[in-house]
Amino acid sequence: MASDARIPAPIPPPQPKISKFKIALCQLLVTPDKERNIAHARKLIEDAARKGAKLVVLPEIWNCPLSLKNLSKYAEDIDAEAACPSISMLSEVAFRNGITLVGGSIPELSAGQLFNTCCVFGPDGKLKAKHRKLHLFDFEVPGEVAFRESDFLTAGEEPTIVDTDVGRIGIGICHDIRFPELAMLYGSRGRSLTQNREAYTQIYINEDETEVWMMHWRVVRWTSTNWLQQKHQVKGAHLICYPGAFNMSTGELLWELMQRARAADNQLFVATCAPARDPNTSAEYITWGHSGLVGPVSVK
Repeated sequence: MASDARIPAPIPPPQPKISKFKIALCQLLVTPDKERNIAHARKLIEDAARKGAKLVVLPEIWNCPLSLKNLSKYAEDIDAEAACPSISMLSEVAFRNGITLVGGSIPELSAGQLFNTCCVFGPDGKLKAKHRKLHLFDFEVPGEVAFRESDFLTAGEEPTIVDTDVGRIGIGICHDIRFPELAMLYGSRGRSLTQNREAYTQIYINEDETEVWMMHWRVVRWTSTNWLQQKHQVKGAHLICYPGAFNMSTGELLWELMQRARAADNQLFVATCAPARDPNTSAEYITWGHSGLVGPVSVK
């Protein structure tokens, strides 16, 4: 049989500790004040936890403005925990509130290189995974906007999938969502639809720290096999989280479309979290916003 020929043999995912949970997407307004951003993010996370969220997601580049030439000023060496106020806060708030936290992304400085990095923390406050943005975004609309991440950032080299208390999650950052192959790896085809269906709830929090709406989904808990691809043992996820900050041009055209496509193509859930749109129209980079959760039938 084909399944007998798989090397390595299929390994089912661990049983999630939590079968019913709420996910909070914290769409916060980012300012040039790093300390203020960290305090604001902490408050939103704590508010979400008080409302029952067990999985909280932050936006891409939430601790500073998305200005490429200034990212290095706000960057942190994530491996040097004592000197990382953003990472220290995420670890502490995950532990104090007993939640799984997909910490959006922050600029990471490592060995003289600058990365766009997402850290995932468990309810024990420990770092469970670190994803460096794989696909850097170079974009230009003549007369409107020019944005070249490759001039400032270094691309990551590995996909990231992590087992958490709420299940197996794949991680991507912004432009990573444009590449269906990555989502296919995360949602590898060794899944069986024989498990129980569970309730899945979303809380959507905006920059004013108010609960805007709540949505209930029916979720399938999948069992998975392994997919060995380019030396990565990629195991089936039931959810992919994409912190992202699409701009006003690409956001309107593609942001929701990409979410629906990745969810429908791979029959899993896609959660996206963006910074709130800055009302200051003179800002260097204006984000589209529109965080969301899309189900396997492409319903948002």
